[in-house]
Amino acid sequence: MAQPRPTLADIETAAQRLAGHAVRTPLLEAPLLNDELGGRLLVKPECLQLTGSFKFRGAFNKISSLDEAARGAGVIAYSSGNHAQGVAAAARMFNVPAVIVMPADAPAIKIANTRAWGAEVVTYDRHGENREALAQAIAQERGLTLVPPYDDPAIIAGQGTVGLEIAQDCQARGLTPDAVVICCGGGGLSSGSAIALSAHFPDAALHTAEPAGWDDTARSLAAGERVANEGITPSLCDALMAPIPGEITFPINRDLMTSGAAVDDKEVIAAMLAANRSFKLVAEPGGAAALAVALAGKVPVAGRTVIAVISGGNVDPAAYARLIGGAA
Repeated sequence: MAQPRPTLADIETAAQRLAGHAVRTPLLEAPLLNDELGGRLLVKPECLQLTGSFKFRGAFNKISSLDEAARGAGVIAYSSGNHAQGVAAAARMFNVPAVIVMPADAPAIKIANTRAWGAEVVTYDRHGENREALAQAIAQERGLTLVPPYDDPAIIAGQGTVGLEIAQDCQARGLTPDAVVICCGGGGLSSGSAIALSAHFPDAALHTAEPAGWDDTARSLAAGERVANEGITPSLCDALMAPIPGEITFPINRDLMTSGAAVDDKEVIAAMLAANRSFKLVAEPGGAAALAVALAGKVPVAGRTVIAVISGGNVDPAAYARLIGGAA
């Protein structure tokens, strides 16, 4: 049975649930960077969100929408790290048990933070095991409710509060964005945000940002149907390595997104350095993809107002120092 497509009203309800729990991240801009680009580039820093990424929004909305019996029995999720932490934090707020299935090679900081929020972490080999099958088996055995990373109406609505806040803050400041660039893995953030943004700014161009070799949404938008990645291209952007666009998220993106763009590791590292220098923000590689698209000129900024979502900042300190140090 097909799940219902979330609406603007669902996103507004999610915003009400999240009020007082999630951080309302601001829109930031750097005048000197604007001078360099010849336009206005604003960032939405979800790296400042609770747990360090936008994922907390969807996880909290999903868990809050469960009935008391399902919520009390506990939840399970599979994630490379950011969704894991979001689910773990939300479960802790509701005082319910959480099990997170994570790849054994996920960044150490993401595994450590997930455990710190009180979740049980079950690791797997991403190259030889199926995380969905493993999570489903544990869920059935223990009576847990699965909290998917993106392909779920409540998750999409929660992530859509990012776009709703962008729209509200733009209107409050008298800004009309020409374009908004949104990091995209499975498509929960981009599709949910697109619903809110298109309702408030129907003429704004909306673009997804993905790593080179993992640009399944960009290629799917061009083809008009879901196209999978081959899954063999190395990338620093571990948070955006979804194999294929979601069954629920892609039709929304197909209807509302203008196009998708891909950036390579060098462009991502340059964006991480720019986030640090211009905005004093720590962005993880996947979280910097949308900013990288704008800075690389794949969505032009000159003479326009462009917004880029920095979707997360969970990166190992040593790796971060090495990456931006090499680019400085």
